[in-house]
Amino acid sequence: MAFWQTKRLEQMTRAEWESLCDGCGLCCLIRFEDEDTGEVFPTKVHCKLFDGQKCACTDYANRKDHVPDCIKLTPWNIEALGWMPLSCAYRRLHEGRGLANWHPLISGDPETVHTAGVSIRGQTISELDLARPEDAVEYEAIEWLEERG
Repeated sequence: MAFWQTKRLEQMTRAEWESLCDGCGLCCLIRFEDEDTGEVFPTKVHCKLFDGQKCACTDYANRKDHVPDCIKLTPWNIEALGWMPLSCAYRRLHEGRGLANWHPLISGDPETVHTAGVSIRGQTISELDLARPEDAVEYEAIEWLEERG
């Protein structure tokens, strides 16, 4: 059996944990939180470190140095991150749903996340392209993300 079927998230090695990322990029979207309701609204605007064509962080190892509010996923905070997409491998495993058939660990191909239409490759803009950071709210992506659940 594969490691993700036999180990809990907190039992995984760093390499196993990192391999769970499917490369969709959904967690790299800029989000806004309604201060009254706590509801989180994603946008179609990605972090300044995200390469929208490669669908990857351009400086993953040092991302917290450049983006201090970048959230590092851990087995201990995944439950508190209710804004994570339903398709996220970390969330899926935490919820006992297993990996999707398009996940690279299942398919053996890192492109299946993109061909399945789950990733944001080529569909977002960089926060660096905005005149002001708060302009990201104009690019709300709620329905768009629900399709990827």
